[in-house]
Amino acid sequence: QVQLVESGGGSVQAGGSLRLSCAASGATYARYCMAWFRQISGKEREGVAAICRDTDNVTYANSVKGRFSVSQDNAKNTLYLQMSSLQPGDTAMYYCAAAGLIGKWRLLLTLAYSSWGQGTQVTVSS
Repeated sequence: QVQLVESGGGSVQAGGSLRLSCAASGATYARYCMAWFRQISGKEREGVAAICRDTDNVTYANSVKGRFSVSQDNAKNTLYLQMSSLQPGDTAMYYCAAAGLIGKWRLLLTLAYSSWGQGTQVTVSS
């Protein structure tokens, strides 16, 4: 079983930056690929960025390309999301997710992930 704990959310003005962290524990094979999703109240959860261990599989949603960067520190078992040039449209609850090895075309699909954190709120004001 995988446990995921997000941190780093908060309130920021448009144009600002935040870095989210996701501390992971549990079987390594079950968190081979990890991702960030976000959800606005009343809307579906959407994939933001994903990365797989020891591979070149990194992918981003078009809406965040060039502004967000996903990375991981395997020694610390931590996933990061560096968010820059934040916009009010980025306001959402951000979730960390983990899965085993999955294909690149599935990396931003919610159904591909079996483990989820509780989320951290990001609020961007104009």
